[in-house]
Amino acid sequence: MAEKDNIIYRLMNSLFYALDAPVTYVREKFVVPNQKNYPWYHQQYRRVPTIDECYTDDLVCYTEANCQFLRDKQVESEILRILRSRFEQCSFYHGDTEKHVCEHLKDIYEQAAVNWFIKYGEMGVGLNVKAAYMKQKHRLIWERRHGPVGTGMKGTDKA
Repeated sequence: MAEKDNIIYRLMNSLFYALDAPVTYVREKFVVPNQKNYPWYHQQYRRVPTIDECYTDDLVCYTEANCQFLRDKQVESEILRILRSRFEQCSFYHGDTEKHVCEHLKDIYEQAAVNWFIKYGEMGVGLNVKAAYMKQKHRLIWERRHGPVGTGMKGTDKA
């Protein structure tokens, strides 16, 4: 006697489909078509105009740009923390004998740390988007006049 011929099996199968069919129908016809599928797992904010695109008297635009700047700082700080953690885990796993194994992670972390410091470093407690914009502007002016930061000043030729 096959399992499908069993009366208890057919009864339980009928009961299951009697309960499952309406639930499946509602899910397939109403829930799934109206779901918003996001390919990410954290909240995505729309990009707002940056501080250089805002008018000087537009307080709403300034506030949105400042909030966007602070969110970006949090994201970049978390990325930096993850990179540091990856390097530390690699060096802990491989120990002192194989330093060359984790060298690429160290280089990636150090470059990210330099970029983070260029953007957010030495800003003080009152960190806001206008101060960061002024820091960027002053850095660009310095580089135009004296060359890249860290390479020393250009020599002035006095003949």
